[in-house]
Amino acid sequence: MDTEAISNLLATTEQAHGVFESTELNGVYDREWTRWYAAYAVDHGIGELVGHAVTADQVARVLASTFVEFRNTEPKPTESWAAWTARRITEEL
Repeated sequence: MDTEAISNLLATTEQAHGVFESTELNGVYDREWTRWYAAYAVDHGIGELVGHAVTADQVARVLASTFVEFRNTEPKPTESWAAWTARRITEEL
């Protein structure tokens, strides 16, 4: 699996979601962001990057759990959320 490519996809997803929140949600925080991210990631080839087909539900579950872990990890990770999450995705998917 290409962890760096997954990290880049997550960073792109984060940017695209920011635009979505600004334009479609008028700046309102998207409480369902994991579903949006997951659908975007699936549509943009995360399955190819992990080496097998994955569903948006599978990706959303990993994103939700890793977000909580990232936020609660002490000491705080020194790498970006995208890089940290990419490593977790390669382990869990």
